[in-house]
Amino acid sequence: MANVIAGISSHLPERIVTNDELSQALDTSHEWIFTRTGIEKRHIAATNEFSSDLGITAAMVALGKAGVAPKDVDAIIVSTTTADRRFPSCACRIQGEIGAARAFAFDINAACAGFIYGLAVADSMMNSMRLKNVLLVAAETLTKFVDWSDRATCVLFGDGAGAFVLQTVDDPAAGGIIATKLYSDGTEAKYNSILSHGGPQNGNRGYITMVGRAVFKYAIDCMASSMNEILEENKMTIDDIDWIIPHQANKRILESMCKIRDFPIEKLIVTTQEHANTSSASIPLALSQAMADGKVKSGDTLLFTAMGAGLVWGASIVRI
Repeated sequence: MANVIAGISSHLPERIVTNDELSQALDTSHEWIFTRTGIEKRHIAATNEFSSDLGITAAMVALGKAGVAPKDVDAIIVSTTTADRRFPSCACRIQGEIGAARAFAFDINAACAGFIYGLAVADSMMNSMRLKNVLLVAAETLTKFVDWSDRATCVLFGDGAGAFVLQTVDDPAAGGIIATKLYSDGTEAKYNSILSHGGPQNGNRGYITMVGRAVFKYAIDCMASSMNEILEENKMTIDDIDWIIPHQANKRILESMCKIRDFPIEKLIVTTQEHANTSSASIPLALSQAMADGKVKSGDTLLFTAMGAGLVWGASIVRI
């Protein structure tokens, strides 16, 4: 048996905000943002557009590509740090809107590493509960949680969603999810969080705070080490990998991560310039674009890695 990826999709809000547009309201410039992050633009959700709205669209397209009807979905797992409400979950709303009446549904929050955590959860549940079709969605509306007067953070984030349809097949050689490795270190939580002044009782959702230099260093070290460890544990080398698709936080982080382990930079998929940091949605967004561009093809072996607030990080090896 193997748990394979039967359908992949992504969805972005219609509104695009460039660095030049941000510079009209902030003490910044396209050059300042781009040289430090590699970001050129980001998609921003409308006032009445939420994470589950983006996830619904991505989910329906992924199901269509997989040829799976909503009624045949066994479970829906949604990775999000920016849920529409405290409860009910985004997953339950998506389940109801797409008509997946048989599915059980729940959210997970592992910040920017959430999609990799979701892959691990889905893979394990498919094996232990004998699930046939699992819908894994990563949906984020981070721009609703930024302080638009803080140029150090507000320029970094964008909104979007991605979806995988995972399916169990009888052929163990079919590929799919080959391995996943997860980590966390709660002692370093102070470096990146959503800080809430007051709390939900007074309507204040809070805003993203970050100690940039510390997060930069941790991201490089954690992602590089997790990639190296998962390859070693599975008796693989970087030569066995066709593409590295990391969490798209910052182009400088991604390039430094490869240099630390001497991984070939030409295998690195980078879409930071198009989407900015979309937290857990960034890996499926990057993969979806790489497939549309003709870079990633059926049969390719991919190495995912991500690090986020928590601190949480991890890596996955997947064959498309």
